[in-house]
Amino acid sequence: MNQIFFTNILSICTDIILEVISGFTLITKIDPLNVFFFFSAVPTETSFRANIELVSGHSRIFSGERAHLRCSIPDVHRSNWTYLWFRGSEELSQTGGELKLWNTKVQESGKYYCQGTRNTKVGKIRTQQSVPVELKVDGGWAILQVPRHPQLVGSTLEVTCRVRRNPQLEEIILYKDGVEVMRQNGHEPDFYLTNLSLEDLGVYSCRASWDVRRQTHSAISAGAHVQILEVLSQPILKIIPNYDTQLKRMKLICHVQYNAPAPAPPIDFYFYKNNRRLGPATSDNYNVVKQTPGPYSCKARVPQLGLSKSSEPKNFGQIRGI
Repeated sequence: MNQIFFTNILSICTDIILEVISGFTLITKIDPLNVFFFFSAVPTETSFRANIELVSGHSRIFSGERAHLRCSIPDVHRSNWTYLWFRGSEELSQTGGELKLWNTKVQESGKYYCQGTRNTKVGKIRTQQSVPVELKVDGGWAILQVPRHPQLVGSTLEVTCRVRRNPQLEEIILYKDGVEVMRQNGHEPDFYLTNLSLEDLGVYSCRASWDVRRQTHSAISAGAHVQILEVLSQPILKIIPNYDTQLKRMKLICHVQYNAPAPAPPIDFYFYKNNRRLGPATSDNYNVVKQTPGPYSCKARVPQLGLSKSSEPKNFGQIRGI
């Protein structure tokens, strides 16, 4: 009787384990002694994160316009998910894979998140919450639409000055940090800033003017922050002493931000002591070397882009003469 009962329990447990297996570590063998431990160890959050997308385009819109967001779950098992939507810490009433905001209001501005959830035989599990998408609903007359993502040094920045109801514009002025940058007639609402540098980052706004029944109207937009990144940042060297105590070796790590768009060309790393190279170039950003005092540095190089930057020297140990 006890054997039959335990066999039934095992069968139920097998079904449960298969039910919650999506998104977790695969269990290929069930040990009867670990069955009850499994019940207490089942996580309530999967290992993957929900993805959110702003389908309708720009994140800055006028009140009264619509916004369309979509949520997806990177689940290869194609499980049946319910979707949760959030604006800030507030959970919204929608549960579908798409969130459509009609006739938007200024109060609907904020950071939007989504998350997947589904019921299993051991309870409800959730994905990790998506990264946020920020929506800004403007109640004024002018909006400067800027790219949502950081721009790279050397690229071209395109911004658009929009006016509510799309009147025929006479003149548009672009400002950066309150200072006029460009001025042009209203037939072309787009501004182009070529060959960007780090000096171009800042808060941009625009002023537009138009005529209605022989009267000139004008409006200025709220400021919009434009972030600009270097394709290759200056490396920072980190030294980890006693990495291999038996061989008396330490680890050098070359930290760098590489922002080239995909497919990004390969990056090579070089390590130096007293300005003398420690071995050949490597695709790894670390090197394990003999632990001896001296000034160390590293260099990151992207041959296909003609980019090369070196870290500041970093002293290790007691250096003679210092």
